[in-house]
Amino acid sequence: MTAPLRVLSIATLFPDSARPNFGLFVEKSLRALAAQPGVDLTIIAPVGLPPFPLSLHPRYRALRDLPRQESWNGLTVHRPRFTLLPRIGSRFNPARIARAVLATIGDRRFDVIDAQFFYPDGPAAMRVAAALALPFSAKARGADISHFGHDPATAPQLLESAHKAAALLAVSEAMRRDMAAIGIDPAKIAVHYTGIDTARFAPGDRAAARAALGMDHAPAILTVGALIARKGQALVIGALPALPGVHYWLAGAGEEQGRYRAQAERLGVADRVHFLGAIANADLPQLYRAADVVVMPSASEGLANAWVEALACGTPIVISDAGGAAELVTSPVAGRIVDRTPAAIAAAVQVILAAPPEPAAVAATLAGRFDWDRNGRELAAHLRRCAKK
Repeated sequence: MTAPLRVLSIATLFPDSARPNFGLFVEKSLRALAAQPGVDLTIIAPVGLPPFPLSLHPRYRALRDLPRQESWNGLTVHRPRFTLLPRIGSRFNPARIARAVLATIGDRRFDVIDAQFFYPDGPAAMRVAAALALPFSAKARGADISHFGHDPATAPQLLESAHKAAALLAVSEAMRRDMAAIGIDPAKIAVHYTGIDTARFAPGDRAAARAALGMDHAPAILTVGALIARKGQALVIGALPALPGVHYWLAGAGEEQGRYRAQAERLGVADRVHFLGAIANADLPQLYRAADVVVMPSASEGLANAWVEALACGTPIVISDAGGAAELVTSPVAGRIVDRTPAAIAAAVQVILAAPPEPAAVAATLAGRFDWDRNGRELAAHLRRCAKK
C-alpha cells in the first residue's frame, strides 16, 4: 500500500466569507487533491491585516472577523494572521507568512509543502521548508510571475525559492516560458492545467439564459473579471462605436468602474454598457451561455479560468495574445486572438457574430484537457515526486 502523503498547502489566495470568489480555482484544486487516495492535506490560508488603526478600514473589517480555523466546503482551513503593510510591504510578506504558518502547525508532521501561488506563497514555503527540513513546490499562475517576478523588491526572493524548490508547476506552457525568461530552470517546471466542473460549465439554451437574466435579443458580449486596467475592459468599450446594436455586459467589480462609466458616456454608448457587479460562481454558467462572445483582452494572464469556462459553455472567446491564449484558441471555432486595440476587437466580434459557431463545437475544442479530477491526480503525483514517496 502507498504510504499516506502528508501535504501542507500554503494558499494566500483562498475563498472566505468576506471574499467568497477569491481564489476559487485554488480551493477547487485543493479539494481535488484532498479527494485523491492516500493524501492527508492541511491548508493554511494566511490573512494579511495592516497595523492598527489601518486595520479598522472597511476593506479589512470583515477579514478581522474570520475564524482562525473552519470547515470550508469540506476542507479544514487554518487562517492565521500576519502583519501586512499595504502597497509598500510586499517584500516582507513571505517572512511574516512563514512565521504565521510555523506558529499554526505546532508539532504536526508533513512530507512536502505546496505553495499555491508563486509570490508570496513560494518564498514563504521556502522558509517553512527550511525550518522543517522538507521539500517544497510552488505553482505559477500569472501575475505572480508577470509582476512579482520583475519587481526589484520581490524578484530576488521569488527566484531564490524557484532555485531551492524540489519542483515547480505552471498553469500553461506559455507561463513555463515566461518563468524560464526570468531565469527559472525550465527543466524543473511541469505544466498543470486548471480544471472546470463540466457538469455545470456546459452548453445550454442561450435564449433561456437570456430570459432568466432579463436580457433582450440584442447581440451580447461579456467580460468576466475585476474592473482593473490590466483586464482591458476600456478597450472593449472603445470597440462599441464600431459594433452598433451590440450590448456589453461586465461581470466584476473594481477600481476602474467610474472611469469606464465616464468613457461609455463620452463615446455615446452608455445605454449599451451594463455593469453587473460581482457575480457568484454558481451564476456564471448561465451568464456565459447568455453571451454571444466573451471578450477579454487582458494585458497579462497565465491561463484565465474565465476563458476555459466560457468555451466549456459553448461561447467563443476574443482574447489577447496573453499567457496560454494559443493553448485554448486552437481553431476559429473557439474564437480569435487579437491585438489589444478597439479596432481589432471589433473586427473579431463582427466575424463571430456574422457566423456564430455551434456551442457544442466550441466546447469540444477543450478536448477534455480541463478536469478537476485530472488536476487533483496530477498534483498528488507531482507532490509525491517532490517528497520521493
